[in-house]
Amino acid sequence: MTESPLTEAEIIEAERELGVSFPDAYRVYLREVSAGGALFRLERTGRGWWWAGNDEGRRELLATPFPHPDSYAGADDELMAREPQPEAFEDDGAYREARCAWDDEADRFEDLKTAGAVVIQEHGCGFSTLLALTGSLAGTVWWDGRATCDVIVPLSLDHVGGAQPVQFGQWLDYGSWALLPPGWGPSVPPSPIVTVKF
Repeated sequence: MTESPLTEAEIIEAERELGVSFPDAYRVYLREVSAGGALFRLERTGRGWWWAGNDEGRRELLATPFPHPDSYAGADDELMAREPQPEAFEDDGAYREARCAWDDEADRFEDLKTAGAVVIQEHGCGFSTLLALTGSLAGTVWWDGRATCDVIVPLSLDHVGGAQPVQFGQWLDYGSWALLPPGWGPSVPPSPIVTVKF
């Protein structure tokens, strides 16, 4: 299950090709622990370096800064307020056309919510852990709960005191479930991803 680590040369090549700089702790993980292991594997594919379990169609969004969820809350509300309703249209054809256009816009907007990040773990039921790679939040780790809760939240040691997202190295010490906001699931003790210190 644990893939071999990457060499420094491979890490540099992947960063150059992907147009990002990996957070220091993630670089150490890739070089000293594994190219995957408990995380989705960073590997060479037919199109170059990419992460297993991630949609390769999202390559063009990787260089876009990862946005804090608070930054698009208003736009999200505005988009939902414009959702076409059947009773507002004189015929089904006009409604279907408006609905298709709105769905396309909503899909693009959802894609932008995870721009600059990759999924590093899946947790079932559509939940995943994201690692931000670009922007001011680079190196932080997030919970993508949009499958049921419609939100992305920081994985944090202090949700009551401001919910600063943890850095990748901290996340390795706890695991995602222990860093969720109160009430987001069973209270679980930290479950280290690896025992190596960063």
